[in-house]
Amino acid sequence: MQESKVDVLIIGAGPAGYMAASWFARIGINARIIDKRSTKIFVGQADGLQPRVLEVFQSFGFGDRPLKDASIGYEACFYEPDANGKIHRVGRKPEGVVGISRFHGSVIHQGRIETWLTDFIDEWSNGKMKVERPILPETLEIDESQISNPDAYPVTVGVKKLADNDAEPEQYGSKIENGLFRQFDWDQDRNGAVPAESREIIHAKYVLGCDGAHSWVRSQIGINVEGETTDYVWGVLDIVPITDFPDIRKRCSIHSASDGSIMVIPREAGLVRLYIQLKKTEHIPETRSAEERENDQKQGKTAGPRVDRSKITPEAILETARKIFAPYTLDVAETQWFTAYQIGQRVAAKFQKLERVFIAGDACHTHSPKAGQGMNVSMMDTYNLAWKIGHVLNGLAKPDILSTYEQERRKVAQDLIEYDFKLSRLFSGKPGEISTDAFREVIDNGAAFATGCSVNYDGSIIINKPEGTDSTIPYNSPLAKNVPIGMRFADAKVVSQCDGRPWYLNDRIPSDGRWRIILFPSDFKTNVSLNNQLLDIGAYLESSDSFIKRYTPPTEKIDSIIEVLLVHASSIDVVEWDDFPHAFRPRYQDRRMDYWKIYADSESLREISGQAYEKYGIDRKVGALLVLRPDGYVASVTAPNTEGVSQVAAFFDRFLIPL
Repeated sequence: MQESKVDVLIIGAGPAGYMAASWFARIGINARIIDKRSTKIFVGQADGLQPRVLEVFQSFGFGDRPLKDASIGYEACFYEPDANGKIHRVGRKPEGVVGISRFHGSVIHQGRIETWLTDFIDEWSNGKMKVERPILPETLEIDESQISNPDAYPVTVGVKKLADNDAEPEQYGSKIENGLFRQFDWDQDRNGAVPAESREIIHAKYVLGCDGAHSWVRSQIGINVEGETTDYVWGVLDIVPITDFPDIRKRCSIHSASDGSIMVIPREAGLVRLYIQLKKTEHIPETRSAEERENDQKQGKTAGPRVDRSKITPEAILETARKIFAPYTLDVAETQWFTAYQIGQRVAAKFQKLERVFIAGDACHTHSPKAGQGMNVSMMDTYNLAWKIGHVLNGLAKPDILSTYEQERRKVAQDLIEYDFKLSRLFSGKPGEISTDAFREVIDNGAAFATGCSVNYDGSIIINKPEGTDSTIPYNSPLAKNVPIGMRFADAKVVSQCDGRPWYLNDRIPSDGRWRIILFPSDFKTNVSLNNQLLDIGAYLESSDSFIKRYTPPTEKIDSIIEVLLVHASSIDVVEWDDFPHAFRPRYQDRRMDYWKIYADSESLREISGQAYEKYGIDRKVGALLVLRPDGYVASVTAPNTEGVSQVAAFFDRFLIPL
C-alpha cells in the first residue's frame, strides 16, 4: 500500500476546496485536493457570485472572466397578487447595494467558476496541483502527541481509488441531469471492492474538510451540527423560458395568492433559474427510532420525514411554476438541470479539531439558496483560512493565528443562518399570512450582508481593535473614519505617481500572501511637519531596526513579506519622484527600481479619479497609516508618524516570527 506525505490535504473539490487550493497554489504550499466524484463536470448547483467574491477574483487576477461570461444583476422586482388573485408588479429596486462595490452580483454555472479556479491553480502550481478523482477517504486519525510539533505530520488519512462507475452519483426521476443526489440525506456512495494497490495512506500536517453538507470529515472528528430542518421543500429549474412575463430577465420575488412563491434568477446564455415552492411532496415512510432520528440530526441528516426524491420530476416542478406565474404563460424551450431541496438552517458546533483538521463551506453551515450565499460564504471560509495555514507552514507566523479562523467565520455563519431563517420563512409564507412590507424590509436590511462586503471580524491577535468592541457596529479610528477595522478594505481610484495612470487601489494589492502597509502622508509637499514625518518613516523603514527587515529573509526582496505603499494628497504637478524616501521606491538586488508603490489622490489627465482621502475619511492635513491582512481586511490604523510605526511594529510582534 502506497504511503505519502503532504503539507495540506483538501478533501472535497467544491467551491471551498477550490478556493483553498487556489491560495495554496498562489503562495507555494505543498497541497493535494481529492474528491470522491468522477471527472464529469455537472451542470446546475450553485450559480450566484456576490460582489465580495468578485473582488477576490479580481485580486487573484481573473476578475475579467465573470464580466465576460456571467449574467450581471442590476434590477430586482417584487410581485404580489391583486384583489382578483392575479400577480402584478408592486415594486422595483436596484439589485444589491448601490456603491458598495464596483462589482455587481452575477450569476453563472458553478462548473464555469470552477474552470476559472482550475486555470488559476494550474498556472501558479506549474501544473502540479490537480484535483485527484475519484478518491474516497476511508479513515482519519490524529496523533495528538505530535500536534505541537511543526515538523510532524500528525493527521493520517486512508483513501481508496474508486472505479468510475462507483463514483457517478445516482440520478433520480428523469433523464435530465439533476442535483437530487446531494440535497437529501447522504450522497449515494456505491463503493465497490478495490484492490490493495488502489489504497493509499496520506500523512498530512493539516486537513481541510470541504466535503459538503453531509461532511465525512466533520463526522470523523466528532463535530455535531446545531439547527433544524423545516417542512418547506422547493424545486429548482434551469430553463430557457418561453413566456410573456415582462421581467423574466430581472431578479424577481413572486408571491401568488394560493399556489406558493417563485424566485426568478436570470442566468447566462439565455437561461433562467426558477426557485419554486412545492406545496406537495411525497415522503418515505418513517422506519427510524427516535434515537436514530436524533443522531441523524446531530450528523446533519434529516431528522423528520424524508422526501422521496425519486418522485420529484421537472414536469411536476414546472406545473407548479405555471400556476404561480398565472395569468402569464410559461413554457420551456430547454430544461438543462433541476433539483429540489428541503429548507433548513444548521451550523457546526466547531470548525476545527486541535487546529490541525478544519472544516469549511457546507460542512460548517447549511441553509436555503434564497440569499445566494452558499457558494460565496464557502469560498470566503477558505479564503480566510488558507493564507493563515500558509503563514504557519512557511514559518512566517505562530500557529496562534489559526484560532482566528473559527472565531471569524463561525460568527459569519451564524449571521447567515439568522438572515436565511427570516428570509426563507417569509418566502415560503402565503401573502395573506405574511406582511409584504416585512418581507421587503428583510430584503433591504440584508442587502449589504448579501453582498459579502459588510463582514466585520472581531478584535484578535491579527485584528487590532480595542478590547470589548461591539462587532455588530463598525469600529473606525478617528484617523480614517470610513475605514472600519476588521472589514474589507474598500476601493478608491488613485493616480500612479510615475506615469499618471489611474488605478483602482485594490488592483495594486493582489492576493499574493503579503501584508500591506499603506501610508497616507496627506499634503506633505506644502506642510513642513508632514514632510518631516514622511522622511522619518522612510529612514526607519530603511534602517536595520525596521520591523520589515526583521521578518524578511535576507535573500528575498524587501517587500516579499510586507509591502509598503504610499498615497499622498499633494498636487501631482508639484511633486517630483525624488521627493519620496527610497523605502517607497526600492531598488532590488537586480538593480531594478519598483515604480508602482507611490500614488497620488489627484485628478488624472485622462479620467475621473481622486477623492480617496474623502472616501476613506482621512484628513488631508493629518493622514493615516493602515495595515491590511493578506486577505484584504483592515488589521490596524495608526498615526502616520514614528509613533504610529512603532505601534505597527508591536502589532506584528504579536504573531510574526523573526527570520
